[in-house]
Amino acid sequence: MRLAPRLAALASVSLLALPALPAMAEDEKPVLTVYTYESFLPEWGPGPKIEAAFEKTCGCDLQWVGLGDGVEILNRLKLEGESTRADVALGMTAEMVPEMKATGLFAPSETDLARLAIPGGFADDTFVPFDYSYLAFVYDTETVTNPPKSLDDLVNGDPEQKIVIEDARTSTPGLGFLLWMKAVYGDQAAEKWKTLSKRILTVTPGWSEAYGLFTSGEAPIVLSYTTSPAYHMIEEKVEKYQAASFSEGHYLQVELAGRLKGAKHPDLAKAFLAFILTPEFQDIIPTTNWSLPAIAPATPLPEAFDRLVQPVKPLVIDAATVAQNRKAWTEEWLQALGR
Repeated sequence: MRLAPRLAALASVSLLALPALPAMAEDEKPVLTVYTYESFLPEWGPGPKIEAAFEKTCGCDLQWVGLGDGVEILNRLKLEGESTRADVALGMTAEMVPEMKATGLFAPSETDLARLAIPGGFADDTFVPFDYSYLAFVYDTETVTNPPKSLDDLVNGDPEQKIVIEDARTSTPGLGFLLWMKAVYGDQAAEKWKTLSKRILTVTPGWSEAYGLFTSGEAPIVLSYTTSPAYHMIEEKVEKYQAASFSEGHYLQVELAGRLKGAKHPDLAKAFLAFILTPEFQDIIPTTNWSLPAIAPATPLPEAFDRLVQPVKPLVIDAATVAQNRKAWTEEWLQALGR
């Protein structure tokens, strides 16, 4: 979700280097450093607009550091530990909450979540949702004339019709798909993964690489989000990319932000988390991060959003269960795919 589908450009978006940042900008404004995923940052993404809006009121210099997907953000924080220079991390998902708390790196948000409009609700004292969407398989209607109507259709479909998915170890949609398979198939998931493996063209480290392969015609189906087609409809006036609606339901992915205990500017970090749940932030999200706002939108969503797949059965595995089983389920996935 989030991950704005700026397609061809995404392939050229490089990870931002991580040079040492000064504690203060040249004009002596305090620097708020926010780790996020790379597709949040280009000029067509939400990053620049959010930065400009927050800096109008914070008296600070908001500086982004672009990494991979949310899983990679957490991996980076684990590697850096208490020496991280991040004040805030943005882009992890709700399934990761117990693992993130276990690091001991995050501080309570002190943010009022009463305004949230997340399906099924969300409550946590540390992390703040900034958007949500549902995982989906997006397909090219000019190539795929009979799209899968269920996860079972996808698993047992034509092996010659290839799909691209993301790595569950490094990518939030990849992890989400791992949980989607487990939510639907339970103990049969390993067997289903082996069947599906015949259709998988490749497993990419993150969403950007996968979606770029899809839009360049390397595969006609890609793991993405129900909201991804809105980008093509609104920005490109293109209708050929659509999300398949699955009868078993779609996995719900909620994206989060949290502040670090070692933040150099804790008050600014708290202010930024509070800013997330304001119309100034949330109204930017739908048509830049191509996902759904975490609070009821102050501005009506564009008409294209009404034409997206509307899942009637959100699928979720509670975060505690994910934390207990993620390592084993990932190993099961690796073995089933022969990796």
